[in-house]
Amino acid sequence: MRAAPLAFVALLAGCATAPPVPVAEIAPKGELRVAVAVGPAPSAFWATRDPASGRARGVTVELGKAAAARLGVPVRIVEYPNSGEITNAAASDAWDISFMPQDPAREKFIDPGPAYVLYETTYIVRPGSDIRRAADVDRPGIRAAAIEGTATSRTLARTLKQAKLVLYPTADEAQSQLAAGRVDALAQGRDALTDLAKRAPGTRVLDDVVQSTSVIVVAPKSRPATHAWAIRFVEEAKADGTVRRALDSAGFSDTPVAPPAAR
Repeated sequence: MRAAPLAFVALLAGCATAPPVPVAEIAPKGELRVAVAVGPAPSAFWATRDPASGRARGVTVELGKAAAARLGVPVRIVEYPNSGEITNAAASDAWDISFMPQDPAREKFIDPGPAYVLYETTYIVRPGSDIRRAADVDRPGIRAAAIEGTATSRTLARTLKQAKLVLYPTADEAQSQLAAGRVDALAQGRDALTDLAKRAPGTRVLDDVVQSTSVIVVAPKSRPATHAWAIRFVEEAKADGTVRRALDSAGFSDTPVAPPAAR
């Protein structure tokens, strides 16, 4: 008869001794600053701009809001034109957490966490192009575009031997150059390119996969408390449906949530 009361006392004792969340270390400015990349087409990584309010919206914005709510502080969305610029700002105390495709080249500046989705990159080709497969891109006279400072741009720089690689600082500029026929193919995440194809008649998204990676949560280097908390947040957000709801609300109901990270 004494087992239940003793177990309850033990539970209370465990709660009393659990270390408090170091909010001041995770969000030292009193708000959670969430860095997001904003472009013209949405994806599980790219945010877009709401035409009515002008504010960023999308999966990463919703995850940032959920993270701040869980921490109990206001959120501030810090916008960048691409993941490379987010990485470059990591050492300047401009943001606390962010989300970006996994890329070992960035780990000098950020500490990576677990994935919330898998990210597939492919090509979209200009109207009238004879390119049918990814291998067709790597030919003399072909201009292949990517967004500067991204994992995709580094992959193309390593793998393209004959095509000319052209880098653009923003997704808007890269996509406008494709629409104008100044480049033959643009490599980006499949979700964003599928959306672009709906708005750019005659363009085609290839079936081939150029690169498959994970989109992960990250914290700036030398922020161990923030990094540890961000890992816990993403794992809990995958388990409790927060990631699923963020994907669904952005129109990505077919995009699977990444599995739990290995412990």
